[in-house]
Amino acid sequence: MLKKIKFILITILLIAQFIPASVSGDILKIGEENAKITVKVFSSLTCPHCASFHKKVYEKLKKEYIDKKLVKLEHHAFPLDLAALNAEKIVRCAPNPDTKFELLTKIYDKQKKWAVGSDIKKINESLVKIGTDFKINDIDLRACLDNDRTQEIILNERIEAQKEYNITSTPTIYINGKKYEDKHEFKSFKKEIDKLL
Repeated sequence: MLKKIKFILITILLIAQFIPASVSGDILKIGEENAKITVKVFSSLTCPHCASFHKKVYEKLKKEYIDKKLVKLEHHAFPLDLAALNAEKIVRCAPNPDTKFELLTKIYDKQKKWAVGSDIKKINESLVKIGTDFKINDIDLRACLDNDRTQEIILNERIEAQKEYNITSTPTIYINGKKYEDKHEFKSFKKEIDKLL
C-alpha cells in the first residue's frame, strides 16, 4: 500500500510540473480581508496532524478572532496523495467561503472514516456522502471530482506553496509571514496571535 501511495504522489507531482503557472484560483479564506493578522495553514486533508490542528484551534480561533474581524485565516491546499486532492475538490464544491470552511471541518472530523485504505473509488464515495449530508447535490459533487480545472488550481496552489515556503511537512502554519513553530493547541496559538494585536 505504501508503494501505491508513493506512486500516486509521484504521478501527481509529475503531472503538476506541466501545469501552467498562470493557472490560479482563490485561496480558501475566512475573515476580514484587511484583518491585522493573516494565518496561513498549509495542509493535506489526509494528514492526521492537520485534522488535529483544525479541531483544536480553528473553532476557537473563529469565535475569538475571525468573527471579530481581527484575523483572516487562509487554508492552502497541500495534498500529499490522491485522496487528499479529491477531498480538496469536494471542499471547493461548497457554494461560499463560510460553507467551504464548514465542509472542511466536517471532512477533518470524519477523516478516520473516509481516508482509509487504498481504494480511491471507495474514498471518493465516502467524500461524496459527506458532501450530500452537507446538502450539496450528488451530481454537483461528482462533477467537482471530475473537474480538471479545479485539479489544476489545487495542484498549482501546492507548487506555488512549495516554491515560496519550502513546505517539508503538514500542517505548516505562518502568522503574518512568520512560521509558527509552537504546539498545535489553542493556548499556544493564542499567545502568538495576542502578541500581534
